[in-house]
Amino acid sequence: MADINHVVLVGRLTRDPELKYTQNGQAVCKFSIAVNRARKQGDQWIEEANFFDIVLWGRQGEALTEKKFLVKGKLVGIDGELRQDRWQQDGQNRSKVEVVASNVQLLGGTPGGGVQSSGNDSEDSGGRSSYSAPERGKSGGEGTPPADDGFADDIPF
Repeated sequence: MADINHVVLVGRLTRDPELKYTQNGQAVCKFSIAVNRARKQGDQWIEEANFFDIVLWGRQGEALTEKKFLVKGKLVGIDGELRQDRWQQDGQNRSKVEVVASNVQLLGGTPGGGVQSSGNDSEDSGGRSSYSAPERGKSGGEGTPPADDGFADDIPF
């Protein structure tokens, strides 16, 4: 059987993305998302957040950052794979796992109500917008967006 490394996450950006360029001019966009879940502990439900670092390479990350689609608090869907980076620091072995995204889908609308869209972005009547790298040939989302959850811009972290 073949090995499989595939991850799909839906969460909110915990900070605005950082767009940098490698020495050879390749764009790399880095941001993190919080994925909330509820679990039962005794008779009470407890909300807890898991945080994931996301890396988005190339024109896709560049376009989403330049057009201000990725902002703190934005609900996004991430499709990608896990990568582990290993290094030594002060004689200690260190490692970090990141999600290398192959597709980022914008979920929900902007605070003004609609979804911003232009260029290579596609929008369906449900108010979702997605941007896929042109070389992958993927198009926008299907279906309807999640119901408005009353999210405010007051993220506690």
